[in-house]
Amino acid sequence: MKLSPYFLFSLFLLGACQNNQELLKPQVKPLIEAVYASGFVVSKDEYEVYSQAEGYLSEKLVADGEDVKQGDPLFIIESDQQSSRYRLAKENYDMALSNYRHDSPVLEELRAAIQTARTKMQFDSLNYVRYSNLLKSNATTRSEFDRIKLSYDNSRNEYALQKSRFEKTKNQLYIELQNAKSQLQIASNESGRYTIRSQVNGKVFKTMKEKGELVRRNETVAVIGKDSAFFLELSVDELDVQRIKVGQEVIVKIDAYPDKIFKARVTKIYPLINKQQQSIRVDADLTDPLPGVFSGLALEANIIIQKKEKALVIPKAALLPGDSLNLKTPEGFRKIKVVKGIETMDEVEIVHGLDSVGSQIGYDN
Repeated sequence: MKLSPYFLFSLFLLGACQNNQELLKPQVKPLIEAVYASGFVVSKDEYEVYSQAEGYLSEKLVADGEDVKQGDPLFIIESDQQSSRYRLAKENYDMALSNYRHDSPVLEELRAAIQTARTKMQFDSLNYVRYSNLLKSNATTRSEFDRIKLSYDNSRNEYALQKSRFEKTKNQLYIELQNAKSQLQIASNESGRYTIRSQVNGKVFKTMKEKGELVRRNETVAVIGKDSAFFLELSVDELDVQRIKVGQEVIVKIDAYPDKIFKARVTKIYPLINKQQQSIRVDADLTDPLPGVFSGLALEANIIIQKKEKALVIPKAALLPGDSLNLKTPEGFRKIKVVKGIETMDEVEIVHGLDSVGSQIGYDN
């Protein structure tokens, strides 16, 4: 049979490719599969201190790096606006207190109305009794008696109404007094000299304001946290979400300490994906102490998914599409199917299909 020139050329190329392949042997070595993460060292109980009042910083009582206790004053803010609120709250309280006093004009006016209604009721009551007697002796008409009785009923109802109005007004004045008292207390806490205090025992990591600067309401003025305990705030790609679990070991490289490797362990996985970064937040507790007390240090980490002390390993470049290898045999190269295990960026474990570390595998380098 005569072969076509094209077929002969294809055979030549195939033989040339196989002849140019380099040979390698699998290795038995420790292998670790890990997920990459970046992040920062964060102090436990770290929080941003906000101002609840607007004004000028009159006193700065702490400096960066100082230790503080819960309740310690940090800053004092002078606020003209808060002083105005206090004056208004004080005026409202004084008015509410005056209205609620026993001899207040409001209550005295209602008592006078009650007295008037009672006097009229007593008069109408006497008339009602007198006309009742007259009616029994036929000394008056039924219509006249009914008119007197109606007048008595109306005055009795008016008396009851005035008493009810007095009690209702007194209760309302009491509520207004209590509200005014509460507002005065709030304004008193914020008036003139408003003091910002620490909520935890810890260290002042950073202050954002200096004496004399304007501080706005809800503006951050400091960052405080514990200097005795730190954790890692990690950012993990959302594609690796399903591989991360609480309790996994973390190998950490902190930029500030380039010659040291730290260990940590995953403690919390947040369920919300960061849409901008396409990542999730993962927290991990350090199991190794930090040489210094610095919050905010940048780091890179590997979260250990699985590892083996003895794995049959080949370079990832030797793995062909479909998870196969070119195995060298006495008859030439033979394509075999394999099953992968642990994978890293450069290497892959073969768990089935390759039996011997003495096997020779061809690959294009």
